[in-house]
This record gives sequence, C-alpha cells and structure tokens, in this order.
Amino acid sequence: MSTHSPTASTTRTTTLESDMETSIQTTPRLEVNALGKSYGSGPTAARIIGDLTFSVDAGEVVCIVGPSGVGKTTLLKCLAGLHPLSSGSIEIDGKEISGPPPEMALVFQDYSRSLMPWLTVRKNLLLPLRHLRLPKAELNRRIDEALEAVGLSAAVNKYPWQLSGGMQQRVAIARALAYQPEILVMDEPFASVDAQTRFELEDLCLKIRDDFNMTILLVTHDIDEAVYLADRVVAIGSKPARVLEIVDIDLPAPRDQIHTRALPEFAVQRTNVLSLIRKA
Repeated sequence: MSTHSPTASTTRTTTLESDMETSIQTTPRLEVNALGKSYGSGPTAARIIGDLTFSVDAGEVVCIVGPSGVGKTTLLKCLAGLHPLSSGSIEIDGKEISGPPPEMALVFQDYSRSLMPWLTVRKNLLLPLRHLRLPKAELNRRIDEALEAVGLSAAVNKYPWQLSGGMQQRVAIARALAYQPEILVMDEPFASVDAQTRFELEDLCLKIRDDFNMTILLVTHDIDEAVYLADRVVAIGSKPARVLEIVDIDLPAPRDQIHTRALPEFAVQRTNVLSLIRKA
C-alpha cells in the first residue's frame, strides 16, 4: 500500500510556491551593499563615500537627499558604472554590476548640455538606441511612444533651442524612456526649471512610474520634492558619506500638488527629513 499523502504533498507544494513568491517579491531591483568610494590611494586618499547600504524595489520611487558636497553625484556615477567601487557592491536583480548596466538610463540636471542642439528631437532620442540594432519600425515606435508619454509628439522635428527649458527636460526624459530601461536614475532633473514647470515634471515622473512600471531613483536637494515623489527617502550625510536614515513616506495615492502638499502628514515628513539633513 502506498504511504503517499496527497494532503502532505499539496502542503509541501503550496509552501514551496509561497517561498518562491516571497523570494521574488523581496529581491530588490537595485541593491547597494556597503558601498565605499575613495579617490587616490595610500595616506592621501580622499574617502568620499564611507559605507552606503540601501535598496530600491521594483516599481518604487526612492529619493536621495543630503547636504551639498556629501557625495551624491559620486554615488550616481558609481551606480551608472562610470566609477569603479573602492569597496562593497551594486546589484541589479541580484546580479552584481561591474560597468555601465544596460538595465539603467540616466537623466541629468543640465538638459542644455545633455541634448545635441544641432539634432532634432527625433534624432536626439535616436542617439542611445543606435547600438541596439533594432528594426526601423521598432525605433520609430519607441520614439513616438516616449514623446507621447511626455506630451511632446508635436515637437518631434523641432530642435532643442526651439523649445522651453521644461520642454527640453521632457525631451531628455523621453530619450531615457525610449531606451526602455528597468531603472531610471535622475540627478536633480528639475532643478533648472521654474517652480510651475517643476511641479509638472514631478507629476510626469510619477506618471512614468505608473505607466511604464518603472523603478526610479532620484537625487534632489529639494526636501519637499523628495517627500512628494518618494515611497522612501534615503537621507545621507557625514564625511565620508553614510546613510543617516531611510524614511518611509506613507502618503495617499494618487498624489496631487495641491492636496498632498496640504496634508498634515506631508508637513510632518518634510520636517523629519529636513531635521536629519540639518543634523548632518
């Protein structure tokens, strides 16, 4: 007689499936482990980043804030594979990176320097796609989809110098979207535009996350912006840089520039993050 128990087998299978689901759900999209970065060597080495550990889950918006000169730009260059690490590791989907990761796209603060003024909007978007060797129809589809996402379909044949600052930054964002990255990294992307345009671009950032199921890591000096955009805020400080605290931002969705910023919880979170930075 068989001693096999269907109930026990089903239980083990269910448990295994549950464990697999938990494993999948808890693997961060981006993970920074004990990251350290120094320039130079020996006793004269300048230690910029001391020991940074944080993670970004799939579909999450995480903002990094900290005092000027603390090493935020150095951190981004390490994440982008532009600088070798002195210690620690960076992983995407559990795999350690050692150079520029193809799963990541960057948007910089200075849109006037990141766009080629002698190229049309379409050709600016085409630049990072050329090495992918995609069919022309797929290239056109990606470009049209990205421009539609940022509201610039009508500007496809214009040159950057014919557009406002906010529109140029939208082009820079569209160029990153056309690449279809898993992770979008943004270095103070809204710092060079006026306040109203900044609000519009912040809302665009959240729309992109939702529409493209994209994971976003954004560096900003603006504490209000960080609290408005983020699911979590990573406050860094000290020299060399370290994580002071990771703050969960539990504000209702969808977020709105008027109503969200008027919430008492918004003021509490802003004060909390600002206090961390001031102490640093």
